[in-house]
Amino acid sequence: MLGVQGAPAALGQTEPSAAPAAAQVLTWTAGDDITRYTSAPATAVAGPATIVFENSAATGNTTGMPHTLTFATNDPEFNGDVPLNILATPGDDMGGRHTAEVTLTPGRYFYHCTIPGHGSMQGILVVTEGGGADTTPPQATAEVTGTRNGQGQYVGSATVTVRATDEAGGSGVDRVQYALGTSGDWLPYTAPVVVDQVGTHTVRYRAWDKAGNVSAEQSAEFTVVAPPSDDTTPPETSATVSGERDAGGAYVDMATVTVTASDTGSGVNTIEYALGASGAWQPYTTPVMVHQAGAYTVRYRATDKAGNVAAEKSVEFTVVTAPPQDTTPPVTGATVEGTLNSDGAYVTRATVTVTATDAGGSGVDRIEYSLDGGPYLAYTAPLIVDRAGAHTVAYRATDKAGNTSPARTVTFTVVPGQVPAPPCPEYDERLTVIVGTVDSGVPNRITNNRCRINELIEDEKEWSSHALFLKHVKTVLDRLLREGVVDQREYNAIQRAARQSGIGRPGQTDGYRKIFDGSAQSFAAWQHVGGGSFALNADGSMTSGTTKAGLGMLWFPQRKYGDFSLRLQWRDDAPGTGNANSGVFVRFPWVHDHPEEPRPEWVAIKYGHEVQVLDRPDGDTYKTGSVYGFDRVGLAGAGVTQKGTWNDYEIRVVDQHYSVYRNGVLINEFDNTGGQEFSPPRADDPGTDGRRFASGYIGLQVHGTTDVISYRDIRIREL
Repeated sequence: MLGVQGAPAALGQTEPSAAPAAAQVLTWTAGDDITRYTSAPATAVAGPATIVFENSAATGNTTGMPHTLTFATNDPEFNGDVPLNILATPGDDMGGRHTAEVTLTPGRYFYHCTIPGHGSMQGILVVTEGGGADTTPPQATAEVTGTRNGQGQYVGSATVTVRATDEAGGSGVDRVQYALGTSGDWLPYTAPVVVDQVGTHTVRYRAWDKAGNVSAEQSAEFTVVAPPSDDTTPPETSATVSGERDAGGAYVDMATVTVTASDTGSGVNTIEYALGASGAWQPYTTPVMVHQAGAYTVRYRATDKAGNVAAEKSVEFTVVTAPPQDTTPPVTGATVEGTLNSDGAYVTRATVTVTATDAGGSGVDRIEYSLDGGPYLAYTAPLIVDRAGAHTVAYRATDKAGNTSPARTVTFTVVPGQVPAPPCPEYDERLTVIVGTVDSGVPNRITNNRCRINELIEDEKEWSSHALFLKHVKTVLDRLLREGVVDQREYNAIQRAARQSGIGRPGQTDGYRKIFDGSAQSFAAWQHVGGGSFALNADGSMTSGTTKAGLGMLWFPQRKYGDFSLRLQWRDDAPGTGNANSGVFVRFPWVHDHPEEPRPEWVAIKYGHEVQVLDRPDGDTYKTGSVYGFDRVGLAGAGVTQKGTWNDYEIRVVDQHYSVYRNGVLINEFDNTGGQEFSPPRADDPGTDGRRFASGYIGLQVHGTTDVISYRDIRIREL
């Protein structure tokens, strides 16, 4: 990425320059070191130049670490006319070697690496006029002006004007600096310096030329006295102490004392402070920071320009050392209670109670739980699980110091009893109430009839009109408002989301919701993990395996699905005469909640099911329509279409029964009762008998750059 002679380009883009390649080539290289560039030029000649930045294996980068070459543009000490910003990585499209055409002007350019932790990779490029190196520093002089008394002192104020020249044929003056006092910091000189503080002063100054030569430091000394005045009133002073305080009012680790003074007569000349009852007076220029533990007294006073001194005042405070940092996560536990049958299953419902204690000292901040691989939710009361089936509850706790305990789990089974399951029209455990695709932001609470708000909205139902859907939503919300489940603000937010959703309008009557419609917005709702890649195409499809090797998955983390009909179209676009290998993952848990599995794409393989897409006549015995590792389908049963032809695919899952349709023909039925076909299990597949999740997420598999599969029109309807 580079941007030259204008606004910096966005990271990840390359902007070719229309200018011809310059004869002057300046090369920077980088490797594994994050403290310096491997090589960098120190000087250049003004005019066109080709900047080369290479960060590759050839320049010593063996780890794939990215670096940038960035020219500063907002530092007044350096030239800012080349907004260069190149990001180079050994594996990028340019192989880590990037070029840019720029025009350099006489002066100095500051360059550095902008990646955090690489801040010491920096340097200065000195650019001189063509025709020979300038080695002679400029000449600097200073003049002090103002009204003087008979002793030569300046009355009220003195003005210091600094001038600098560079000899004929030199590179020219680049900048001038000045400093107040014998130890003050150097500051850019841009205008005459006015000194109005009463007392004796020293102003130091120096100049730099565009070749980097600096003149010898010189100084001007003078005294400023107050003009005649009848001011006899000293300044008004005050002080404040700030910082983090503990329960006893002591300041933790540091206290900052800020002193202020004002004078309506001749004006404030100096402020002073002293530590302790006998400490020496010191000039006050910035707030005083006290770090060491102990009890302190800070005295302060001010003097105006007429010589009046304010009465001494003081502030007292105590600094204490912060208690040891809590680095110990909470300890968690969970119990499951309910009526058990002879098989150890819970009849009708199970109640999960999660507890947490914190021995680190900061205290428990929050407890969270995840049901059946879903997103973590806040735990505020015992969790009641009354849906029939096998369930897993993961739980964790975080203390007030930010330490989070490792996730732990409890598993159990709920079977129907005489009490019916909650009368929920849909199954929807998303965190907030989402109507269609519009997020209201209202928490998806459990209501008095044990259903969640999302489930009562019924936005998956086939509504004959938008008005009828809005009437239904109002009826639901009126009841929830009466019962105190939502307040008026939340009522309005859900109603507004329902109006924006368009549910019931023409084109939305088949009950299917598109989770990929070919737009960039719908593609961005999916997330890639692992190797490989997916790319969005101009025709509204997406294609796998075109740019990056490796096994990976594109998954839809926006919602978890229980019983559903998933429909999509796929097309085999493998290069050459071969056939591509892919698959559709269903009912797998949240991929980032399994720290025991370092590759998140394998969570879908290990805990979900893959419905295979593979028309190749040889090789793997699991062909299109197979439930991989569990139920084979041969090519004769699945059928084969010519490469480059779109196929309709429907995967229907009800309870633990899977049905797979290809182009409208049922090609496989599978009952998920556990038990892998692999015997013994294959070394490259960590499959388990426990794949009986009642709900989960949807994903698409990519195998690599030769397994090119395209997908489009992905839609789902909950059953």
